[in-house]
Amino acid sequence: MTLHRSSPLDQSSLSARQALAHARIQSFIEAYRNEGYRIADIDPLGTISVPDIPALLPQTHALEDEDIGLAQHRLLDGLGLRTVKELTHHLSRLFCGPLALDGSGVRDEARRQWLLARMSAPDPGAESGMPERAAILARLAAAEQWEHYLQQDYPQAKRFSLEGCESLLLMMDALVERCSFYQLDRLFFAMPHRGRLNLLVNLLQMPAAEIVAYFDASRTTVAAAGAVDLPYHLGAETVRRTAQGEVALFLAHNPSHLESAYPVLLGMARGYRASHPLAAPPASVVIHGDAAFCGQGVVMESLKLVRQPGYEVGGTIHIIVNNQIGFTTPNPLDPENHGYCTDIARIVGAPVLHVNADQPEAVLRAARIAFDYRMQFHSDVVIDLVGYRRWGHAEQDTATVTQPLLHGFIDKHPSVTRLYAQAGWPGSDEGAALLTASRQQALAAFRASRVGDSREPASSRPASEVGARDASLPTLNRLRQWVERMTRLPVGFDAHPVVDRLVAQWQHSVAAPEHACSWNFAENMAYASLLAAGHSVRISGMDVQRGTFMQRQAVWHAVDQAQARQHSFWPLREVAAPGAALEVINSPLSEEAVVGFEYGVSVQARPDALVIWEAQFGDFVNGAQIMIDQYITSGRGKWGYGSALTLLLPHGYEGVGPEHSTGYLSRMLLLCADHNIRVAYPSSSAQWFHLLRDQALQADCPLVVFTPKTVLHTEPRASSPLSALLEGAFQPLLEDPEGPPQDQVRRVVLCSGKVRHDLAAARDKVQDARTALLSVEQLYPFPTAQLGEMLHTWPALEEVLWVQEEERNQGAWLCVRDAIEAALPAAVRLRAVYRPDTASGPTASKTTHYAQQASLMHAVFPQG
Repeated sequence: MTLHRSSPLDQSSLSARQALAHARIQSFIEAYRNEGYRIADIDPLGTISVPDIPALLPQTHALEDEDIGLAQHRLLDGLGLRTVKELTHHLSRLFCGPLALDGSGVRDEARRQWLLARMSAPDPGAESGMPERAAILARLAAAEQWEHYLQQDYPQAKRFSLEGCESLLLMMDALVERCSFYQLDRLFFAMPHRGRLNLLVNLLQMPAAEIVAYFDASRTTVAAAGAVDLPYHLGAETVRRTAQGEVALFLAHNPSHLESAYPVLLGMARGYRASHPLAAPPASVVIHGDAAFCGQGVVMESLKLVRQPGYEVGGTIHIIVNNQIGFTTPNPLDPENHGYCTDIARIVGAPVLHVNADQPEAVLRAARIAFDYRMQFHSDVVIDLVGYRRWGHAEQDTATVTQPLLHGFIDKHPSVTRLYAQAGWPGSDEGAALLTASRQQALAAFRASRVGDSREPASSRPASEVGARDASLPTLNRLRQWVERMTRLPVGFDAHPVVDRLVAQWQHSVAAPEHACSWNFAENMAYASLLAAGHSVRISGMDVQRGTFMQRQAVWHAVDQAQARQHSFWPLREVAAPGAALEVINSPLSEEAVVGFEYGVSVQARPDALVIWEAQFGDFVNGAQIMIDQYITSGRGKWGYGSALTLLLPHGYEGVGPEHSTGYLSRMLLLCADHNIRVAYPSSSAQWFHLLRDQALQADCPLVVFTPKTVLHTEPRASSPLSALLEGAFQPLLEDPEGPPQDQVRRVVLCSGKVRHDLAAARDKVQDARTALLSVEQLYPFPTAQLGEMLHTWPALEEVLWVQEEERNQGAWLCVRDAIEAALPAAVRLRAVYRPDTASGPTASKTTHYAQQASLMHAVFPQG
């Protein structure tokens, strides 16, 4: 027999054909990896038109059957594929089924390959035996039956039904199990209205009686009787047992501003980590609505926020309950134009797992992949749970008025429980029987709870809890020791001249008790005294490390570029006791998300921690008004949240226009009631020192401080002597140290903030000997009793004059007038002096500003 050997030319030709076949197959596979989600089977209703994507056609890649056997592609090993049709079917099953990966926003190749490997491999957590399927069906039945139970007994109740996305309960179950698998014993999550009542009962184990009490006038519970908020805003806490151990679940309360709970929840997770440094860090999950996720700007702010130092939470799992409608108008999936509500997740490179809500086992797999990704990369991941909404936006809406075609499909579509009962037990009545039994069991449990225990909804910590706090004032020697350590620069540290001057000022301030203390010194010494006693301090906001007006200088940077790259010097860390954390964080250009985050931190922080947000200018608080209204000023009254967050709002008219003059003092005062917050406007460095310490050591509610701007850095009257820091306390009403004798006082001028110093100078100028100046340093709660006592010490008093540099409606006058009147002695008249009202606010002209200020002073102290 003669053997014919292939020639080198034949082998070269074969290698070339193999390489070409390999390239064609690789190109085809990559097309499915990249674009397969666009034609995936993720819509339970099947109403989405599938786009034509040429990249997913074999002919686009010139792929033929002979390429399959020729290529020897490693991804095809062991699959036994012989034809292009079989390969197409295999890729479609991996990437176009009820669970599909959208990795278009993932820029990191290692993460992308990890995700693709998980999508291509068998699910390691899947268990598809009879007991597991029965457990899945029972959980779906519980979710479904809860909605039927409320609909039957309370058809007019607004409950924001979960019907159409009942598998959300399964997804949360899986995330709790995965949390325990990784030995994380706490999970924080937030969610909007839709499905909240369902999860409260079926996940958080709240008795059905607690929810029913909100709908049934004939029944009540302790919690419902005292409720001031709606049931679908409620939060709760519970402990769930899993196969690996217990997991504490914390659902945050939320207002009607749906996505505002997102940054608050993240702050709570961060605050819990800070207050429990030895515990495992909690997992964070945020549930969104499809329209809200892509429509409310706080989502974009928050996505970016947690990628900044000081705001990390180790990654968040996002679940979008996608009912394909949004609010009341269409917001469908639009795969042909890459139109997904999840597209905004690309800004942080987050992967998206689209999953069909009618495919329970795919839902569970999505949850496991998402949690594992979060643990692997400590980054955000999004699950798009695509379902539908069986009712309207609320159950009373007639959805067919605006969505007749869509609801025609929905009305004919079987529930997920029926579908799973049929698919899980094909050709048998066993699934239907199990479903019936599960429904009956769930209904019996709901009805039984009507006569069971009732309980108060859990809150994060009682508002009255203040803990043990060290309240001792520093001694002169302690201040000198702190300054010595804080100004001892590292060897070779080349400081900026601004820092050199600061060091000299601090050292001079502690040289003698009578030496003046600047605003900067007082603030830093307040923090030093707290840190040295073991209290943590967290300050965030734009440019807070240096301060907008260069007033803080909490972090010092070396002038030499090489040194600056290596390290910075934090003076306050030199005096902090072990365990006392100092965070001074320059935030991104965001207000709503950052303030919400800091509020969440304050709710979960240790009671003796000082948590501060500083606006770059006072008007920047406009961007966080939702957080002010819905959380900071009302969170304790609605939900029992204990927060002692401090807001610093630079405020004061200086001829720099309407934007950078005001912190909207009157707006804050209008939100005051029932001692919900404190509002202060200090006028001296000693008052500033004592106010900050007072907030950390005694406060059980938020503090809003209107901080005077550049005037107080140069105004001598604002610099208190060092001795004033060593004794005394914050005074809500500050007496007049330079006032006339009591029997000569005919008039009292009341004011607040930096205008006090203008008034003192104007009084000196005209040599007025009959007017006393009182500074109201705390505007709420107003010191009415103290003012009344003081006013009665002047026997010849005829008039009380309230003076503010703001316009009538922008200042405090309209909010404090009643409190002042209540303190007036008989026959003493009251009037006010203020700037004329304008639609635009303070002037941007220096000339006009000084003329207005002079006119204001002349109205109080006329000359000639």
